[in-house]
Amino acid sequence: MKADTITKDYVKDADVFADIFNYYIYGGRQVILPELLTERDSTKIALPYGADGAAVPVQKFRDVQKLYAAMTDGKMEYVLYGTENQAEIHYAMAVKNNLYDALEYAGQVEEAAKSHRKEMKRKKEQAETSADEDRKAPNTGEFLSGFWAEDRLIPSITVTIFFSSEEWDGPLSLFDMMDVSDPDVLACMDNYQVRLIAPAHMPDEEIMKFQSSLREVMLFIKYSKDKENLIKVLAANEARFREVERRAADVIEAITNSGIKYDEGEEVVNVCQAIQEMRKESELKKAQEVAENLYKMGLDIEKIAQAVDYAAETVRGWLGLSDDAQ
Repeated sequence: MKADTITKDYVKDADVFADIFNYYIYGGRQVILPELLTERDSTKIALPYGADGAAVPVQKFRDVQKLYAAMTDGKMEYVLYGTENQAEIHYAMAVKNNLYDALEYAGQVEEAAKSHRKEMKRKKEQAETSADEDRKAPNTGEFLSGFWAEDRLIPSITVTIFFSSEEWDGPLSLFDMMDVSDPDVLACMDNYQVRLIAPAHMPDEEIMKFQSSLREVMLFIKYSKDKENLIKVLAANEARFREVERRAADVIEAITNSGIKYDEGEEVVNVCQAIQEMRKESELKKAQEVAENLYKMGLDIEKIAQAVDYAAETVRGWLGLSDDAQ
């Protein structure tokens, strides 16, 4: 399975998805509740706006997008959260995400207009009068735009997750993609910032603000090419790394190619044990290679065994000199 598919499936998990935005927006405080997130299908989603709060379909663009609905000061409020999962640097991310957000808002305006037209047609067909309506007929501006004065857009926030140990060297805003220094020109333009989560740019104390298995995923990816520090991180966070959920382990393996092995049926993976076994296999293979080279050089079995720190009978087995490999 490709890394982008694995990361997308992983981020769809409500706990992980909420964790991303609780970190980015609230600094790790648990404000967004996973159970209040509504997952949408890959083609259309229904949002409550337009005539009488009608639910209307809107095209979905992002890798993963969820609607959050919660009571705030006694009023139901909605926010659209979306993620873009990157295993490679996208050097036009600012344009890509800006376009997604703009299309989202444009879609909301268009669907609000459709909703109003449908409602006005219904009232006309039913010969309803304005006397029994609590809303006046649309003025010229409302009629032309299709978006009425009391209509409101639902906020759309997009965060990019960079699943890589590399540093993100791509532009992080529209202005970064331009070569404009005139302050008067810049003052007339709207910038767009890429909201980025990239482990290589995050101190460990920032990664520790994640509450889901995303913490282990980010930590492992960050140090995946620094084996000495990776071992220290695994030891310091052993309790959590001993019980990594399967989907998180899949992401770690897909991104880092660390050779972590576990059974298909396992729902929880002991990453510490998997790494230890991987190291043992690597050390064994290296010892076998050294033994073979020393044997070709004419060294006797006893001295080879001392050099690789294995029993002489084991070395003979490696070299095919006996059938008693241990």
